[in-house]
Amino acid sequence: MEITTKIAPVCLAIIMLGLGLGLTTADFTRIAKIPRDFAVGFLSQVILLPIVAFVIVLIIPMPIEIALGLMIISAAPGGVTSNVLTKFANGDVALSVSLTAIVSIIAIFTIPFIVFNSAEFMGVKINKDISMAAIALKMFFVVTVPVIFGMIVRSLMTDFIISKTLVIQRISIILFLVVFVAIWVEEWDKIVSFITRAGLVAGILNIVMMFLGYYIAKVFASGTPQRKCISLECGLQNGTLAVFVATQLFDDIVFIVPTAAYALIMFTTSIFFVLLVRKIN
Repeated sequence: MEITTKIAPVCLAIIMLGLGLGLTTADFTRIAKIPRDFAVGFLSQVILLPIVAFVIVLIIPMPIEIALGLMIISAAPGGVTSNVLTKFANGDVALSVSLTAIVSIIAIFTIPFIVFNSAEFMGVKINKDISMAAIALKMFFVVTVPVIFGMIVRSLMTDFIISKTLVIQRISIILFLVVFVAIWVEEWDKIVSFITRAGLVAGILNIVMMFLGYYIAKVFASGTPQRKCISLECGLQNGTLAVFVATQLFDDIVFIVPTAAYALIMFTTSIFFVLLVRKIN
């Protein structure tokens, strides 16, 4: 897991820098103008997603490592991928960016809380000498600081950054894929024995959350573009961040397997979803 451990923090920091380059202060203040849509997306992603993952863990028998890995991916925020696919789906991109930004920032608190409490509930001992505060501090430097730096750079070079938006998004997606290719290549022998079970529960979580996100937004959000956005935010998680957290807390690659499985599944299901809803108005 040495390669993954080294490249995940670097790739994550660059991805979060790319996210920051796409943000302005308006993305944070916008929620005051669209509080209902933001609240529906926020609660679905931050509260409902981990609850659904926990219910799946309780209902479906699985190795404890896969169960905790599923909780880690459920705690992760959305990423740049959700913003890109929301645009392709003709969804509310502004809402998607706002949700990604806010949930990513508060993830330094929500992820340690969810993961540490899940580990305690499952009786999983965190082998490394690291506390909830310590992992939150590490996440602050790898997640929050690059986002803030990216926003500062954008404010100083606005026209240039806007002209390179597509390139920045592509780089972020490529780095996301690099992390998961490294996992699959480096740890294939260890992954293959778990992938069927991990793929099943990861697929269930992904499909259930996209379905719930879509229909909860249909009832409570303001329109179809918002419905598409919230569904994608619920189904597309920042897998690189989940890998970073798992490698910081555990030495065993098995904890990362659900993340690797989820990454493959979410790309597949989200593309089908985009093609399905793209023309719906």
